[in-house]
Amino acid sequence: MLVLAFLYVPILLLILFSFNDSAVTSFPLAGFTWRWYAAAVANGQMLTALQNSLVVAVCATVVSVVVGVTAAIALDRYEFVGKRLFQNVILLPLSLPGLVTGIAMLNFYKQIGIPQSLTAVVIGHSTALLGIVVSQVMARLAKVNSRMLEASSDLGATPLETFRRVTLPQIMPSILGAALLCFTLSFDEIPVTYFLTGRDVTLPIYIYSTLRRGITPEINAIGSIIVAASLLLVIASVKLLRNQK
Repeated sequence: MLVLAFLYVPILLLILFSFNDSAVTSFPLAGFTWRWYAAAVANGQMLTALQNSLVVAVCATVVSVVVGVTAAIALDRYEFVGKRLFQNVILLPLSLPGLVTGIAMLNFYKQIGIPQSLTAVVIGHSTALLGIVVSQVMARLAKVNSRMLEASSDLGATPLETFRRVTLPQIMPSILGAALLCFTLSFDEIPVTYFLTGRDVTLPIYIYSTLRRGITPEINAIGSIIVAASLLLVIASVKLLRNQK
């Protein structure tokens, strides 16, 4: 309980100070107000950064899900040379620090001519999050009864029809759960984004750069909104993943 308190009390304080009717982040509180949330919503630069974060998170999630589901099915159903190496390479970014991944991608992109931009950030996030989709979908595919797939083929269904009518409904909870988790992680990601983004910054990078001038109630307000949204997405992801059982 002490460890959990050490981790989560700062988040509760952030939310508390976002309602403080004073620009000074300290106790005692001057009163209750919503004006910092109104100021955050009226901040044009912040809204642009928020839009960039949403675009990056959605695109990275779509790419991760499409490539991840395809890779998971290939790993589950087929035997090929280098299968174990292929699986380990896909899951490797999950074990690497974001700082190392960001520096490595920046060096590689410069060599092949990809400029620092939101597109580079999407590619970087997709690469880093691919392992989440693969691991979750493979865990679900391991529980799918292979006889159902054989029966579908015996009844004249094409491989595409078998996937759409038999496989996809069974793995859909894991896909949705992994997608929500990928979206949350991509939206909040800083190390990889810091090295790959150009002039168009995401919301976490904007907040990080703003903190050089000190923590403001406006930052507390947008941080509280992010915490609430991330919490809802994580809860939804956990519930969907539980449906795999």
